Amino acid sequence: MNNIIFEHPLNEKMRTWLRVEFLLNQLNTHCHFNDKNALIFFHALSELLEIIERNDIKADFIKELETQKQKLISWLTFDGVDYDLLSDLIRKFDVFLAQFNVITRLGQPLKDDRFITAIRQRLMIPGGCCSFDLPSFYLWLKIPQEKRDMQVKNWLQHLSPLDESLTCYMQLIRQLGEFKPFIYTNSFFQETNGDVNLIRIRISLEKNVYPQVSGHMSRYSIRFLPLDACDSVNTDGIYFELACC
Repeated sequence: MNNIIFEHPLNEKMRTWLRVEFLLNQLNTHCHFNDKNALIFFHALSELLEIIERNDIKADFIKELETQKQKLISWLTFDGVDYDLLSDLIRKFDVFLAQFNVITRLGQPLKDDRFITAIRQRLMIPGGCCSFDLPSFYLWLKIPQEKRDMQVKNWLQHLSPLDESLTCYMQLIRQLGEFKPFIYTNSFFQETNGDVNLIRIRISLEKNVYPQVSGHMSRYSIRFLPLDACDSVNTDGIYFELACC
């Protein structure tokens, strides 16, 4: 059966981490571009730098890493845990924290790059990256692919501490939640939990519905809506699975 997993954050921090993760995935997916699709990469890069500039990503994420590290350390005292796995994760978190501590300002070399800055400024204008608007960008797209790839690789190196640590952090968060089955009835589902950062909803693609989530860390509700607003699909009785992370 083909399923789809929807994720919904229940606090502002997790909302930020999911957006940063999404943009980093976009950068990694579209880092080998040509003159036809280059703007996908630069749009994602500009949006990521915007989030970093508007939020104290470095300080907030260091706190998150420290919190998760302390949880892992406390788990070492439990019987039956995988001691080697926990110890390996703790060592990884120590490496991530050390990497962040030597960074003065996250992404600063990219913000200071004149070439990237010129593109970011034109991205805010509809159609503003035409060849007559950015002749330097137009020329850059014509240089050998290998040379451009090397420059892009160097740019992404400045984001690699965030990329690697966030990947590990989100993997751990997602593994904290176990999927449990539920039946959707009366066109409404409500749940009361403790300290939950993220909920994950798994449902069959055949149902052609998506969840509308509202609430916060301790109490939230879910409604399933058809993709086509004109579709009068009866959503009652839909089987879905929910993981609270």
